[in-house]
Amino acid sequence: MRHLISIDDLTDEDLSALVRRGARFSGDGTAGERPLDGRIAGIYFSKTSTRTRTAFSSGALRLGAQIIAYGPGDLQLNTGETSEDTGRVMSRMLDVLVARTAGDPAEMRAWAAQGRMSVVNAMSADEHPTQALTDLTTLYGRFGRIEGLRVLYVGEGNNTAAALALALTRFPGVEFELRTPPGYGLTESVRTRAAAHAQRHGAAFREQHDMADLPGDLDAVYTSRWQTTGTSKPDPDWRQVFAPFQVTAALWQASPKAVFLHDLPAHRGDEVTAEVLDGSASIAFDQAENKMHSAMAVLEWCRGAGPADGEPRP
Repeated sequence: MRHLISIDDLTDEDLSALVRRGARFSGDGTAGERPLDGRIAGIYFSKTSTRTRTAFSSGALRLGAQIIAYGPGDLQLNTGETSEDTGRVMSRMLDVLVARTAGDPAEMRAWAAQGRMSVVNAMSADEHPTQALTDLTTLYGRFGRIEGLRVLYVGEGNNTAAALALALTRFPGVEFELRTPPGYGLTESVRTRAAAHAQRHGAAFREQHDMADLPGDLDAVYTSRWQTTGTSKPDPDWRQVFAPFQVTAALWQASPKAVFLHDLPAHRGDEVTAEVLDGSASIAFDQAENKMHSAMAVLEWCRGAGPADGEPRP
């Protein structure tokens, strides 16, 4: 039994294996396998979700598990029950709990303080680890490797950017650069951890707060929507700060072969133009589909039910 609450919960071997396993699910190399037959998965989302909730629900069913879905008003957490007690009770009835709270990840750590039920972070305020696994699975499927890729992230240093920074910097030769609006960058904790990963693995990591002197010869350009789920911005003029960080076709002049990624939902005309999102470079909707394949890899890994640790390269 394993938990996935942060990308940093994974060993380097786990991270690589989950990416490869997700790619194998994407290639339908595991058709008919039902390693979670007889298991019960709880799907608890206190915030809105289209892709992640559908991915884990569909993925669990495809692997043979049955699911119980909970909405934001369904748990006794709303009446004052402690997170620890909720976790202890649910662990007597579920094999895995997939949860989105957009709050403090300490709540998920409290649910994980038992020895029966796996807990998966489907997004908290600080990090979106299953999104990063989706992103790496998508890049791996496209390029056949993560090592040595050159990736530019443009936009807010939100939970998606945080998880991506903590994941990409653990692959040798990766060059990962973020361009985030002033005052909306990665937290100091994430920057420190990502820089440490990069140093240890021979990757390059940099964050800048303007759009000057952008790198060229990129393999991928990534953005996410400006208004992160479950959050609001205190600055009434924040759109003016974000406006220079819109992803437009001009970014492809120096990187004509780059692919475009977006964690969706997208707001055309805000963080990205329609020309880019709906253009030939965009693999954002393949990326969305890979949420399910990554979810399947995570569920299988959490319960120790499959071969992810020794997964061969596809």
